[in-house]
Amino acid sequence: MNFLRLPFLIKLTLVVVSIIGLGYLLALGQSILAPFFLAFLMAMLFLPIATFMEKKLRFARSLSTMTSVMIMLIILTGLIYFFGSQLSSFTKDIPHLRAQFTTVFNSLQTWVSHTFHVKIDEQLDYLDQGLDKLLSSSGVILGFTFGIFSSGLGFILFFILFFIFILNYRRILNNFIVTVFNERHKASVQEVVTEVRIMTKKYIIGLCLQVIIVTILTSTVLTILGVKYAILLGVLTGLLNVIPYLGICISLVISCFIAFATAAPSTCIYVAIGYIAVHIIDGNIVLPFVVGSKVKINALFSFIGIILGEHLWGIAGMFLCIPAIAIIKIIFERVDGLKPWGKLLGEEEKPHKKKKSYKISKNITLKEMD
Repeated sequence: MNFLRLPFLIKLTLVVVSIIGLGYLLALGQSILAPFFLAFLMAMLFLPIATFMEKKLRFARSLSTMTSVMIMLIILTGLIYFFGSQLSSFTKDIPHLRAQFTTVFNSLQTWVSHTFHVKIDEQLDYLDQGLDKLLSSSGVILGFTFGIFSSGLGFILFFILFFIFILNYRRILNNFIVTVFNERHKASVQEVVTEVRIMTKKYIIGLCLQVIIVTILTSTVLTILGVKYAILLGVLTGLLNVIPYLGICISLVISCFIAFATAAPSTCIYVAIGYIAVHIIDGNIVLPFVVGSKVKINALFSFIGIILGEHLWGIAGMFLCIPAIAIIKIIFERVDGLKPWGKLLGEEEKPHKKKKSYKISKNITLKEMD
């Protein structure tokens, strides 16, 4: 079979046009594709549970799917109840927080006035101008608020329906992906699909474990420092940590603000040190040993992915972009013509690097994942 060889510029033009068209379709189908992809990730997470119920407990496919849905809804309800109760307690302390923050802010204004000889009225004018520019240049807060109330219910409904369909018809979807390719490629395609499914499942489970570990570490640090709402801030940090680099910075600012308003201003310094320690543990121990290095994405493409995800799908895109890039990296590394792109998305490979291992007990040894 003779293949048509195209000049480099024509190939580059086709690639650019394809990327632009794909981006347009992703933005156009946000209301459908975002819950679908989240449902796919959750289906990969619940796949071992559904398989166990079907093989060991002899459940029918529909019964195992509905049981998985009930387990997921119970977990989501627990998270919503937790955040609701914590936020309810937080709103009761808002007048106290406002009064304490006003006192500290007035003291800071006086210090700035005496040190830099800037009058308080001028400081307020500078703050008002900066706030006006911020609000006029970005509608992030309003967009986020209206997005929750306008599309939150529809998002959850589509997410649950897609979750049911993906779990229930996973065999049909798998057969379609395999049979849609040429017959001579069927064995290799099936191998790639199986490896991608296994790696994706491991990655999602590892990501959930990472969220839990970071939540526990952060809650412990904030509790020791005496910061109010330590558990709420710990859970928030664990969830935001899914967004690399940016997530830990956002949670650090929020925690410092709460510590600044409810405790001594010097506590903010200890909170920042604690967050740096948690981030070091997460990057050097939790991520290599729980998530693995094969799906680790370098900082450049993580940052690009976050920006593109927010532009295409808003807040949901910031959370979903990293798992999406990780899955794309897994696929690229298993397709011969796309392996260089997979290496481009990942970290630099160090030759002859030995895997780290820690012996916890006589029978338990923690080894670094691939």
